[in-house]
Amino acid sequence: MDFERFDSFPPDKRQFAELRNEFAGKLSDEKVIMPKPKRRRKIIIFTVIVLVLLCLVPVLFKKKQPPIPVTTEKVARRNLTETVVANGKIYPVVQLHISAEVSGEIIELAVKEGQLVKKGDLLLKIKPDFYAAAVNQSKAAYESSLNGQTTAEATLERADADYRRNKELYDRKLISDSDYVGFKTAFDIAVAQVESSKHQVEMAKAAVASAQDSLDKTIIFAPRDGTVSKLNSQLGERVLGTVQNAGTDIMIISDLNEMEARVDIGEMDVVLIQPGQKAELDVDAFKDRKFTGTVTQIANSSKGMGSLTAASTTQNQDATKFEVRIRFNDREEFRPGMSVSANIETRYRTNALSVPLAAVTTRPPMPGMTNAVAAVTDTNTYSSASAKADKKAKEVPKSVEVVFVTDGNHAKMMPVKIGICDDNYWEVTDGLTDGQEIIAGGPKAVNKDLQDGSEIKKNGATVPDVTANK
Repeated sequence: MDFERFDSFPPDKRQFAELRNEFAGKLSDEKVIMPKPKRRRKIIIFTVIVLVLLCLVPVLFKKKQPPIPVTTEKVARRNLTETVVANGKIYPVVQLHISAEVSGEIIELAVKEGQLVKKGDLLLKIKPDFYAAAVNQSKAAYESSLNGQTTAEATLERADADYRRNKELYDRKLISDSDYVGFKTAFDIAVAQVESSKHQVEMAKAAVASAQDSLDKTIIFAPRDGTVSKLNSQLGERVLGTVQNAGTDIMIISDLNEMEARVDIGEMDVVLIQPGQKAELDVDAFKDRKFTGTVTQIANSSKGMGSLTAASTTQNQDATKFEVRIRFNDREEFRPGMSVSANIETRYRTNALSVPLAAVTTRPPMPGMTNAVAAVTDTNTYSSASAKADKKAKEVPKSVEVVFVTDGNHAKMMPVKIGICDDNYWEVTDGLTDGQEIIAGGPKAVNKDLQDGSEIKKNGATVPDVTANK
């Protein structure tokens, strides 16, 4: 191919067009050998360089995570006492609700609220007119029944004589059979009338006793010594009797020398309560004093259980509570209805390995923690793990209790098994040894920030007094 003519390229445009056409014709007739392009190789090399740079940028510009500030404490042995806290009211151990057994108007009220009464003292009187009339009426009926019995006995005596006389005549064939049967029937009727009159006398006598009893109940006396702690009715009011009704609660007589606290315990804690357990009682009216008490009674059913129906059960969303009664060991001028809070001692441990409450948290189990957690938490739970591996593989793993142990300037996560706790410390039954240094704070670091192997910075290690017992 002749390329020399390009060296003398004419400036005229027409000549340039002719030369271009002539050059294109030669290219179509001759085989032109062109050098192989290297553009693809350059693109590949450039792409690789860009990818390497993109991978190196996060590493080069990544900021180093600062150490997490923590406080530490050593595992130590302490005496722990677990308590259940509950609130309630103060009541007398013995309190009697006085209600009238008969209905009527109060015509005399011999006591007032707060008054001391002795057994047998007059409390109140109910208008007796109606009941006195009933007594008189029943006595008249009784007298009438006695007269009826006397008449029936006289009739029997006459019928008996007639029967005996006519039986002798009948035996000698002097009277007919029909006459004899008539006298015998009259005698039998007279015997029955006497028996009936006797029953009527008994009924009338019982009616007199019932009417007299109702009349006697219009006067109410104190059934025992005590204090009128509440008076609900006043002079002149009408009260409803309890014979066929619930009755009016007229007053309450209480023995204020023996008082108790009645507190509500949740269903999760009531199983820990036993009669005889000690309790510390705080009465709001006595701010600077602490009282002691003893658990005497635990309810077998939750509050409101007896009044629940199938419809109300589904609508009742209140927490399940059980009433627990605690007898005061101290005597004080408590008044019924005062607010009280109780700390009941349920379980205790002596010389137990313990850690602060803030040191224990939960984390999902790590891949290498499965066997350790199994050995620490419950060997029986994981004994059949191989048989249920397929099922558990699909389930979300449950979080486990852990503490973080210091390992130089790093934190090491350790699964633990915990027992009882008091206000400040957890009992650790497995997973730690005495004297190990653990991370006890701060709360955000323990509950969220720390992970296994996290770098830490001690703000100030605290070493507890192991001889101090709570």
